[in-house]
Amino acid sequence: MQYKAVRGFKDILPDQVGTWTRFEQEAKRIFGLFGYREIRIPILESMELFARGIGEDTDIVSKEMYTFRDRRGNHLAMRPEATASILRAFIEHKLYKGSPVHKLYTMGPMFRYERPQKGRRRQFHQIDVEIIGDPGPRSDSELIYMIMQLFSSLGLDDLELHINSLGCPTDRGPFRSKLKDYLKDYTSQLCPDCQERMETNPLRVFDCKVDRCIEIMKDAPTMLDFLCEDCAQHFKQLEDYLTQLGMDYVVNSHLMRGLDYYTRTTFEVQTPELGAQNAIAGGGRYDNLMADFDGPATPAIGFAIGQERVIELLEGREEAGEQGPDLFVAALGTDAEDRAFVWLQEMRKKGIWCEMDYRSSGLKAQMRHADRLHAKRVLIVGDDELAKGSGILRDMSTKEQREVPLDTVVDEIARLSHR
Repeated sequence: MQYKAVRGFKDILPDQVGTWTRFEQEAKRIFGLFGYREIRIPILESMELFARGIGEDTDIVSKEMYTFRDRRGNHLAMRPEATASILRAFIEHKLYKGSPVHKLYTMGPMFRYERPQKGRRRQFHQIDVEIIGDPGPRSDSELIYMIMQLFSSLGLDDLELHINSLGCPTDRGPFRSKLKDYLKDYTSQLCPDCQERMETNPLRVFDCKVDRCIEIMKDAPTMLDFLCEDCAQHFKQLEDYLTQLGMDYVVNSHLMRGLDYYTRTTFEVQTPELGAQNAIAGGGRYDNLMADFDGPATPAIGFAIGQERVIELLEGREEAGEQGPDLFVAALGTDAEDRAFVWLQEMRKKGIWCEMDYRSSGLKAQMRHADRLHAKRVLIVGDDELAKGSGILRDMSTKEQREVPLDTVVDEIARLSHR
């Protein structure tokens, strides 16, 4: 029997990992400039945590979560998103007793049982970022500015920022009623999922990707017409700050978030390169979620980046190109192999990535090996070179060759690699 990966789960192969690593390292660098600290959360949580935080009538909780009971009968879930887990950790460890504002991020796999398709997998990866303790709107604009800085530093400039306001619970009641009245005239035309959403949470009809539902929603009432004075002022200030920061944006009154806990500011970063699954990041404010988890009432805002979608944009770009070792040693003969083996360990100790072939292959085979590894340089050493005390150093990009003394070869390679 030949085993294959479970449907909706995908291996990330060695040739692909470099792009992932560079993306994550750049994210950590940018987040550090803005004062964010990393938090690492478990993959397994109580199922009730997500049901309470995300909403029991959401597709995520009712249809998509991976849940099971352990040997003691505890009802557990594999995390479908990160915000609920971060707030659980924030409350459990009483982080609110420290600094009044916390800037946190995490990255890793999430799990949802959806139909696998381009841009969607059952195990997917997210970078999740949160500001806990600041009511905005200045922190909202800074968070949005930071995410756009990250994408710009990765070379992703053909992006569009969409913003909206979801108001507060006071605003949402009248809006929900008005929207529900509007949808009643189109009940028979809505897809089966939206017919159900119309009764449980009509705001989610805005998220539907079915063409006929999208067409119906074009003339639907919008939340911006129902904002209270405080929420309208918050959104106006957000726009002012984004303008001051020189950011282009689209006010998208149909932009909703798929989770119940969002309030006020919501945003999404979209690209024209990925078709229907065009959002690579999105988030918003959730000022009431901490209290919903029985923690102290604390305002917060956050976002999540879909890593697979960003990786798809990065693959094939020059800046995401394949990296190779600083040096490959092509050793010919037992004595040369023994000397080269020691040099390798000395170079690695100095922080140099170097490789060699332990299989006693011929020179042509070893050069092909070095080429497949994308080695920057090759040091060729055989019996003649050992006798002369100098090896041949070949630059693999320019094809130039020169002799280097073997008694100082480690220092010479270190000098070339670190300059």
